[in-house]
Amino acid sequence: MKNRLSGMLAAVSMVAMMTAAGAAQALDIAWVHANAAAQSEQRVKAGFDAWAKQSGKKDWNISVLDSGGSGEATASNIQDAANRGVKAIVITMADLRASRAALDAAKAAKIPVFAVDSGYVDGVLVDVTTNNWAMSANVSVYLLDQMGGQGNLVFLRMAEHHGTRKRGDVMATVLKEYSGVKVLAEHNINYTAFFEDTNRTMEDYVARFGNTITAVWAPWDEPAQAAVNVIKGAGLKNVKVIGIDGHPQAVAEVCKPDSPMIATVRQPFEEMGKTVGQWLDDVVVKGKPAAEVIPTKTVYLDAPLITKQNCKQFM
Repeated sequence: MKNRLSGMLAAVSMVAMMTAAGAAQALDIAWVHANAAAQSEQRVKAGFDAWAKQSGKKDWNISVLDSGGSGEATASNIQDAANRGVKAIVITMADLRASRAALDAAKAAKIPVFAVDSGYVDGVLVDVTTNNWAMSANVSVYLLDQMGGQGNLVFLRMAEHHGTRKRGDVMATVLKEYSGVKVLAEHNINYTAFFEDTNRTMEDYVARFGNTITAVWAPWDEPAQAAVNVIKGAGLKNVKVIGIDGHPQAVAEVCKPDSPMIATVRQPFEEMGKTVGQWLDDVVVKGKPAAEVIPTKTVYLDAPLITKQNCKQFM
């Protein structure tokens, strides 16, 4: 009887230990999207979800907050997460300039903030991204060279995100060396409705400039696709369009021999999501020092140029 009781107590103790261990692994995470409609953010989250499933993180509780392209809403969502006392915050593709107070609140609450392609600022543990200057240098020079250094350009920009802002700045600098290229029109895309805004803008430019348009520079793939759609619909020929991100639809568009889209750059968004998941596990769950896990405050991943010559490799 004594041995039986001892065995029962041992079993109960084991269950309690397992329950405690499971509870210790539970993690409340706030995932703050700058704009959940963007494929880039969807791909980052998909990469994170795939990693979490493969790693057996069934007890991680992810609350997803969409900021709809608004910097103010991003700040509000970060503040909400800090007030709720989550264990970690992940921010994707945000402009954090309006989030200073919210990041300070998270820092005061000792909540680590992991950023994805949002630019490093004080209060963020790390930003995992790609080198936006390098990506733009590659694709911008490719476009201008494909134009033969001559012609009329529609320049679509977006200053509200650090990455697209940097890409546009690089293109503006490169243009100084191409005196034969004239900027017909320049437009800053409204990020709250980026596809619709680009579509309306391009319809206006096509009506105004018609066949005098030689090329369109777009800061990422979805506006590039909107431009392509308008160009095709208007029956314009020999117009060249570039984007950046390397979404599957964009790669497929580049691969079409008769498509205006001639290039994009493939950003490893799924890898970014996976990387953030591993950092969360190491730093927040396992308690490893961030300095031992994360090599620098900004971590750059590779992003290859995709053209009609090599696009099939990325299909």
